[in-house]
Amino acid sequence: MSSGYERELAAGIEAVTLAAKVCQSVQSQITQDVIEKKDKSPVTVADYASQAVVCRALAGALPDDPIVGEEDAAALREPDQQSFRDRVRAELSKVGIEADDDTICGWIDRGGHDAAGGRYWTLDPIDGTKGFLRSQQYAISLALLVDGRIDVAVLCCPNLPMKTIDDGPKGCLYTAVRGEGAFVRGLDGGEPQRVQVSATADSAQARFCESVEAGHSSHDHSAQVAELLGITKPGARLDSQAKYAVVARGEADIYLRLPTRADYNEKIWDHAAGVLVVEEAGGKATDVGGRELNFKLGRELRENRGVVVTNGKLHERVIDALRQVGVA
Repeated sequence: MSSGYERELAAGIEAVTLAAKVCQSVQSQITQDVIEKKDKSPVTVADYASQAVVCRALAGALPDDPIVGEEDAAALREPDQQSFRDRVRAELSKVGIEADDDTICGWIDRGGHDAAGGRYWTLDPIDGTKGFLRSQQYAISLALLVDGRIDVAVLCCPNLPMKTIDDGPKGCLYTAVRGEGAFVRGLDGGEPQRVQVSATADSAQARFCESVEAGHSSHDHSAQVAELLGITKPGARLDSQAKYAVVARGEADIYLRLPTRADYNEKIWDHAAGVLVVEEAGGKATDVGGRELNFKLGRELRENRGVVVTNGKLHERVIDALRQVGVA
């Protein structure tokens, strides 16, 4: 039975696939050109160019749909950033998009919706910027939310092989529509293949994945949880929502993003696409207390602390272990 989201899914796939080409081009050069935002996180040419590509594509296909993007063009518009604007424009030109600086900045700023409700897309043009700069894992994450419910997800992992983290040709695209399952295809095309979480029910046989950056998740608490669950298999550390993809396809069973400070709220674009892909693959995602992730509160998950993603079968045991170590 069709969900009625065929047009949205097609538009999302086209937009993200083109954005991936831009990101691959920039990463192949490993530029050190970086603008520091006020929060000191690095923003590369690829962040801006990727957001411009996706916002432009959605404006053409679905002009009435607002977008909640991670970036804005305020820093890019500064008079002393002309050389940076030239780089962004040049990367867009490589994929056949010719535009002046004002038009490009306008596309980027189309991601400035406040996530106040109704129907909108949320976009992370490069999730895992540090992984991108290390030539490791990153993702382009796009999801359609309707009244706080994630209905469509497109999650592109340009450096992630199709089968295992360390083996095979790189580049895969995960998609999900609520109620229709989760699928993966190669970034260069091919027939979509259904993905399913693992059937692991014995926690001692489980495999963790978590963030590379200790600032993104409490590694000490993860180690305590692993000990309580009897996990001995080596974990996988990788950047971005590629971790959701790894759980969705059954290569890992548990992904923990544990709070590192009390005042931090997770951002919706860091999780929306990955959450739907995992859920449609048969898994489960909550916060560390087992509460449903609430995407109805704007740009942040203000009612939740951290994120726990599992194959579903292990979820309650993981939440119980988090309570025992004092995280939940």
